[in-house]
Amino acid sequence: MFDSAAILLAEAGPRSAWVPVVLMVAMAVAFVIGTLALSLFLGPRSSGRGKATVYESGMVPVGDTRRPFHAGFYLVAMIFVVFDVEIVFFYPWATAFAPASVEGSPLAGMLLVGMAGFVAILLVAYLYAWGKGVFRWEQQ
Repeated sequence: MFDSAAILLAEAGPRSAWVPVVLMVAMAVAFVIGTLALSLFLGPRSSGRGKATVYESGMVPVGDTRRPFHAGFYLVAMIFVVFDVEIVFFYPWATAFAPASVEGSPLAGMLLVGMAGFVAILLVAYLYAWGKGVFRWEQQ
């Protein structure tokens, strides 16, 4: 199942187990520096009136771009981020819950109760935001 290089690294000791990680980081840094250097040397060097203008998807910009936005936009964005991140926690739970429930482990009940509590906290936060009128667009 393991490849021979992984077995050799594991037998060599804990210090050499970091070799692939250090190699990957070095390759990533070299790639970033290399691409930036290539774009500096090979990229076009032009400046002028056309390059200094604002480009908005082919539309000519109208008005000032520095106008204030209603706080509701930020609240909806924050709620999206919170719920989006919370959904990520369902994946490790599901990978632990599925085998535990199939095997009939007592851990499955604890996992289910823990996730029910987690979802209940999310539901309370959602109902609180709904009660505060965050999702009503007519006021904005």
